[in-house]
Amino acid sequence: MGILFDECVPRRLCLGFTGHDIHTVPEMGWSGRRNGELLELVIVAKFELFITVDQNLRYQRNLATAGIAVVVLIATSNRLAELLPLMPSVHEALIVIKVGEVLEIKAKDIT
Repeated sequence: MGILFDECVPRRLCLGFTGHDIHTVPEMGWSGRRNGELLELVIVAKFELFITVDQNLRYQRNLATAGIAVVVLIATSNRLAELLPLMPSVHEALIVIKVGEVLEIKAKDIT
């Protein structure tokens, strides 16, 4: 599966995704792009999953018709220590998430 990690997601989170084609926004040269433009690039590059901490992304484009699945990580910060506990749920999501779906994965201390 082609997976793209947003620029605000710590790069080290990518390490646990063996067997997938993993890239980051900075690695692709897309840093600083606005969400609409970034999503267009993601779609053209044929990524299947976009992982972000941007909770507003779903309101900026109709993701149901965008041709990509999105996982939004929700924690108290985007620090690695805060996001690492969410990774088992992300791996489970890889099995079931479908194109057009937005799945929010929340830290236990977030209501």
